[in-house]
Amino acid sequence: MRQGINQITTVSLFYFQGFTNKFWALRQMAFTPQKLKNISGLRFSKIMGSGANNGFGIRPNFGVYVLLLVWDSEDHAQSYFLKNDLFKNYCYHSIKNITHFLKNTMSHGFWNGQNPFTKTAEFELNHPVAVLTRATIRWKDILRFWSYVPAVSKALEAYKGLTAAIGIGELPLKYQATFSLWATGNDMLAYAYKGEHHKKIIDKTRKKDWYSEELFARFLPYREECY
Repeated sequence: MRQGINQITTVSLFYFQGFTNKFWALRQMAFTPQKLKNISGLRFSKIMGSGANNGFGIRPNFGVYVLLLVWDSEDHAQSYFLKNDLFKNYCYHSIKNITHFLKNTMSHGFWNGQNPFTKTAEFELNHPVAVLTRATIRWKDILRFWSYVPAVSKALEAYKGLTAAIGIGELPLKYQATFSLWATGNDMLAYAYKGEHHKKIIDKTRKKDWYSEELFARFLPYREECY
């Protein structure tokens, strides 16, 4: 799935209010994957829900959904955002939306058996950074994994340089992803290598083999749009 030097990734967050709009968004979890097929220039797509407590809780949050798309170029992305009826409906039903435009600086691991991201930018310690993680948790380890999440989430929220973070996933409990934005690469690295709770859960996942699949990707965020 690795494609070309012009590849970009977009992460769109939609915030919904009221039963009717939240129910509409929930229903789209079933229909959106099919509607994203055969979109020009679109190489990879995921619609994901979120959990309570900024996405890091076990209970679902029916008010926030995330659309992750990997494009051959920014022109393909812009054409989709301005013309596609599905995307327009997401914007119409939401009270707020924001789309982050990203260039990949590094990725390793797999998502559904593939790594969809191609490196198109260089990592800079003094520039903003976006981080995407995704893991498939083994059924037998789900309770153990989630017992560590609240402490990690609380520590993350208070960490220097973090500008935004959300826990997301395709299926509650089983498929867990995170998306975070950092003021600089230095801030992100300080958390990754010095954050006590983060290091503890990383050590646990390695020793206990909690994941059957995992991916880590780092990006340069270069634009934001509200549609």
